[in-house]
Amino acid sequence: MKFIGRQSELRTLEQEYRRDGGFVVIYGRRRVGKTRLIKEFIKDKPAVYFLATEEVEAQSMKRMAGVIARATGNALLGNVTFSDWADLFRAVAAYQPDQKKVIVLDEFPYMVKTNPAFPSILQNIWDEFLQDSNIMLILSGSLIGMMKKHALSYDSPLYGRRTAQIRLMPLPFTAVYAAQSLPFDQAVQQYALTGGVPKYLEFFTEQEPLIDQIRSIVLSKNGFLYEEPNFLLRDEVQTPINYFSIIRVIADGNHKLSKICGVLEQESPSISPYLATLSELGFVVKDTPITEKNPEHSRKGLYFVSDNFTRFWFRYVYPYKGELELDNQQIVLDELQKTFISSFVAFAYEDVCKNIFAELCRSGQLAFVPSRIGSYWHNDLNADTEIDVAAVDRQNKRLFIGECKYHQKPVDLPVLTALQQKVAASTDLQNSFIRQGYQVLYGLFSKSGFSDRLIAFAREQYDVILIDTGAGVSDSVLEFVIASPEVILVTTPEPSSLTDSYSLLKALYRNPGFIKNGIQIHVVANKVNSVQEGKLVYDKLESVVSQFLHGTLHYFGMIPQDAVIEKAVRQQKTVSLMAPESNISNAFRVLANNLVNEEQEQFIMRRGFSQFFSNILTRK
Repeated sequence: MKFIGRQSELRTLEQEYRRDGGFVVIYGRRRVGKTRLIKEFIKDKPAVYFLATEEVEAQSMKRMAGVIARATGNALLGNVTFSDWADLFRAVAAYQPDQKKVIVLDEFPYMVKTNPAFPSILQNIWDEFLQDSNIMLILSGSLIGMMKKHALSYDSPLYGRRTAQIRLMPLPFTAVYAAQSLPFDQAVQQYALTGGVPKYLEFFTEQEPLIDQIRSIVLSKNGFLYEEPNFLLRDEVQTPINYFSIIRVIADGNHKLSKICGVLEQESPSISPYLATLSELGFVVKDTPITEKNPEHSRKGLYFVSDNFTRFWFRYVYPYKGELELDNQQIVLDELQKTFISSFVAFAYEDVCKNIFAELCRSGQLAFVPSRIGSYWHNDLNADTEIDVAAVDRQNKRLFIGECKYHQKPVDLPVLTALQQKVAASTDLQNSFIRQGYQVLYGLFSKSGFSDRLIAFAREQYDVILIDTGAGVSDSVLEFVIASPEVILVTTPEPSSLTDSYSLLKALYRNPGFIKNGIQIHVVANKVNSVQEGKLVYDKLESVVSQFLHGTLHYFGMIPQDAVIEKAVRQQKTVSLMAPESNISNAFRVLANNLVNEEQEQFIMRRGFSQFFSNILTRK
């Protein structure tokens, strides 16, 4: 799997590389891509990369000496027996002292397990000479509890030395989807299973049906992920059975603390510490309604299994372990056929929508600055006031309320009406936001689009946003686009338009018949209020195409908002003839001049028509 995403993390590492005495701590659960991130960062830099293992200290020193010998070209170091860690680090510092170097201690907790005094030893080495030796130090580890205790906590000897820390999380859906050629619904299904964990994504290809891969990778006794949650828990905690039981109860649908305690027949004081540890380690997340002012201390919190695969494992593997041990996979396959899409994927789709919403805000496609993105419910998940996506923009006093529909049919107007009624009936939302002057924006997410009457209604509303997450491009459209030497892509500032434009470009770039240098793609910004806004629309689209598709676009011009266009449509007249001096007519003339000018007219005509049909006829 190619390296994707992690742009923010790479920027942080590059900033630390440029400073004097950079000391970075990177931590996160297993399989999340820490080592891959580090190797991507150091690939063009002088570096010593040491991967710690569970071995005696003398053997670790010997292996590290070999690593240093290869990195510095000093073969003699590999034959020296070291008994002092400081001598090893001095050997790195002394090598080309004017050159900035990176030292990576990957799986740092294993070094601590071998020698509990190692954090103190490393502190002395850093303070004595390493921080002044043109060295950047990176400590990385998967055992989150140990990383926090020995590298980040106030009680650690290394406290106060780090200059940055990165807790690496799974990849967001938008980053994964941008790098895939899968249709949207298949991408969501895969993400519902993998949760954006890079190591899991490596095992699920785009060429095979997902169900076949689940059968071999997850349901088979010999599959890589058959016992995955057990392995993860055993690495992190001393008594995994207690934590395992709590996760199982939550996965079964018991989200309130009282229900969890009831099933386990325990009092909350005995369960709460385990829940706190599971939350800290990233296995469980406590979610609270967005109306809660102090989420950490809220009694309305609900607990969920945060990892998609762990949730899948407890839903479809753990209950059927007996059958799977006897190689009877059919019982699980039958259950998957009945419930995987309708309940499991549909639930995960809510998180996908939250990620899409966050990306639309981050990229400026939505004029919303979220201070918090979550959900809302009253009392419990079974209440009528459950809201899938709720976000607060305190800076601009805006409230976003969204509904997610992973259905086969287009979403119709009653869904919007019901959502509006929920808000109107919610005392919490009214008191917390609406009566405080917050503007409410309603959003509908759909994988299957929207009905004509809902689209028509939304066009007349300033506070309704339709986000067609599953908008796709037909093969016939792609055939014509690929056969054309020049393409004019018309988009608008609306988020849905920009998203659809990117979807087309992504499908185009992923098509095997597409040649990057063979097609020039021009962008026209439609329905904008100024030249500056038109350029801004182009910049947003060009930035994501450059980042995720490694392609280029050409800005062609803009078409302004102009009331005369509606009048021309109603009268069924050409706007340039009805109002030749209007702003929009002038804009059309500029675009026409850009497209066909005296020097290029014949060339373009030959290329644009003769070559087009030639491409169509000769394609295989």
